[in-house]
Amino acid sequence: MAATRKKAVRRAKKGERIRQVAAIPFRLNADGGIEVMLVTSRTTQRFIVPKGWPMKGKSGRKAAAIEAMEEAGVLGKTLKEPAGTYSYWKRLTNRFVRVDVIVYLLDVTEELVNWQEAKRRQRAWLAPADAAMLIDEPDLSTLVATLQLPELAPQGQA
Repeated sequence: MAATRKKAVRRAKKGERIRQVAAIPFRLNADGGIEVMLVTSRTTQRFIVPKGWPMKGKSGRKAAAIEAMEEAGVLGKTLKEPAGTYSYWKRLTNRFVRVDVIVYLLDVTEELVNWQEAKRRQRAWLAPADAAMLIDEPDLSTLVATLQLPELAPQGQA
């Protein structure tokens, strides 16, 4: 994964836009309403969704599911179609670069007690409107606030 990040940074330094993948973990509450999980970033502790660089040999949705497991400690089924996209400015050592993020919905089936980044991140389940208020990136905030779930396929078919 580090090699993919280095390659993306090289492309960004040439002025090219770079891409990441993200997951919005979700579940249905007892009333049938949607809840989404946000995690804090490692450095600024702002609320974000799990995201990362594309992974060689893995589809975007598979990479998004891996990021959700590493950063948020959740497992589940990633829906086939992206939920949308957003862009943000990523801080590098001596500049900012524009990053386009493809977002996938992750239907959470298991929440791990211990996970890779548990000591560096907090996670929270929130209603989409509440989650949107905590997110600094305007495009991601809008995507979360207006989140619509497609008709969910029976387990194992998503």
